[in-house]
Amino acid sequence: MAKVFKAYKQITFLRERYYKAKSGKEALLQLINESEVSEQVYNSNAIENSTLSLEETEKILLQIELDRYISERELFETKNLARVILYIENKAKEKELDFETILLLHKMLLSNIRDDVAGRFRNKDEWVKVGNYIALDPKYVEKSLNDLLIRYNTSQDVHIIKRIAFFHLTFEHIHPFVDGNGRIGRILINYLLIRDGYVPINIKYIERKEYYVAFREFDSSGKSALMEKLVGKALSASYHKRLAYLETKKIISLNDFAKQQKLSHSNLINKAKRQTIEAFLEKGVWKIGI
Repeated sequence: MAKVFKAYKQITFLRERYYKAKSGKEALLQLINESEVSEQVYNSNAIENSTLSLEETEKILLQIELDRYISERELFETKNLARVILYIENKAKEKELDFETILLLHKMLLSNIRDDVAGRFRNKDEWVKVGNYIALDPKYVEKSLNDLLIRYNTSQDVHIIKRIAFFHLTFEHIHPFVDGNGRIGRILINYLLIRDGYVPINIKYIERKEYYVAFREFDSSGKSALMEKLVGKALSASYHKRLAYLETKKIISLNDFAKQQKLSHSNLINKAKRQTIEAFLEKGVWKIGI
């Protein structure tokens, strides 16, 4: 419990630093957000078994021809997800999350992929399986999702990390759509974070094992501790990255930092993964501002 409170306190501290540092630097923040789109697309799609690399994802978004054939689905998954990520940046500030918004985001995501199911919840005959788990009976989807939105919006006294973790776990447990649940679920994490005045996060493909274990914990016991830990670390890293730029620090790789300070690189990597140092992952490389 002490570690949990420490993580909450750290986020509060980083958020205060961020608000002080960002004044008058909206253009820089916009560049940071735009630079993260390809990484968010790559990681979210990779978690769902996309074969695209980060480099290939970037090429598609820059409209550069790839050196190999990819399916039409993977092409639209990349372009559509990027579009949704950019769309919520402003939309989340304007409108509280509701059914209309969730359905719109889903329609944008699955356009030209599964137009037959895009922008609507599962109907009475549409059961889905997630791993070995059969998702909620379709007839309970809308009520359960409405209850989830009410719980999120009426629990302002609960720390954002816990609220986000519980929302995401429950959303995926409900699995309201025939297709696209994981991607939309991760989009909604950032919609809610932006809406509540926090920075967006990027759940990395390399964290997928920890991510899946968090779902198993929730499905078996109803606990959200592992997802809280993952969300907390991702939020901390997102603040560390932005602060490194906003506070005009010199940004170097953790490997170079280890050499300069004559420290163990592997030890620093472990600390970075635990977010006990102000490091962040950018384009697959651990970096730090000094």
